[in-house]
Amino acid sequence: MYSAPGFWGERPGLLSNLLLPMATVWSAIGCTRHALARPYQSPVPVVCIGNLVAGGAGKTPVSLALSSEFAARGVAVHIVTRGYGGRLRGPLRVDPACHNAAEVGDEALLLATCAPCWVARDRVSGIRAAAAAGAGLILLDDGFQNPAFNKDLSFVVVDAGYGFGNGRVIPAGPLREGLARGLSRADAVVLLGSAEDMSCVAQIESGGVPVLCAELAPIAGQRLSGSRLLAFAGIGRPEKFFMTLRSLRAELVDTRAFPDHYRFDIAEIDQLRIDAERAQARLVTTAKDIVRLPRSNRSGIEVLDVEVRWSDRTALDELIRPVVLSALDRNAPA
Repeated sequence: MYSAPGFWGERPGLLSNLLLPMATVWSAIGCTRHALARPYQSPVPVVCIGNLVAGGAGKTPVSLALSSEFAARGVAVHIVTRGYGGRLRGPLRVDPACHNAAEVGDEALLLATCAPCWVARDRVSGIRAAAAAGAGLILLDDGFQNPAFNKDLSFVVVDAGYGFGNGRVIPAGPLREGLARGLSRADAVVLLGSAEDMSCVAQIESGGVPVLCAELAPIAGQRLSGSRLLAFAGIGRPEKFFMTLRSLRAELVDTRAFPDHYRFDIAEIDQLRIDAERAQARLVTTAKDIVRLPRSNRSGIEVLDVEVRWSDRTALDELIRPVVLSALDRNAPA
């Protein structure tokens, strides 16, 4: 399970400074990989949803939203993901009725609810399999730093509340690569957060990258207003989930934060049920967490779903229109 070091989100200090030489090596390795790569060219457009920091930024909700956008325009979109947290290497098509999170990862199960989803540790193999199965466009969940294939359109997702942490590269900071180099390869940044969180917009725009502002909004959240809740989450930033519940005017009697992709055991869930009952509270979690539980152990746990709401849909449409037309043109009858 992933849990980011606390100093990554703070101003650079002694520990970060000590790790700078290793960060330089990490950056050099990334540059070398890109310089030596001979990328595969997919027969159908590839749209990549990535990020620049390690950990959760909101890629999965953005992938779900963009999948719906492409499908609404008549594109046969398939999703390819690594299947983080799952043991199966693929390439294989995810079947939510048969596969579980231990096999394919939690994100793959969520993505498979909106479009055909393929798990593949080797992304090129996944792209080939999806194209052979009839994909008109491939939406790649993560893989922005992978130079093994060409990307027709790349979105970088940024959590507006976290930004780029201390601005340094792994292990001195959370960045997977240098900020300037990463932004130079992006076609657009999706900045997720409320208006008051948008302090890093100027930093991004200084690199000349278009910014699409959006929010993660709860779906049917009003049902929780005024309720006593015991909330738990094992996602990149659990506090974001708790803040969302508070914004709905729910009373959080307790919160339990777990590492990203955490695998709950039955005893832990049973204890959460007991604690919620004692507090006369409803037990609530995220859609990403609930799929990691056995179906037989989900009863009585409520899920707050969220969706991406775009601030400027016209800007989004202009960005995706070329790949939509390309996908439709390649699949048009001869």
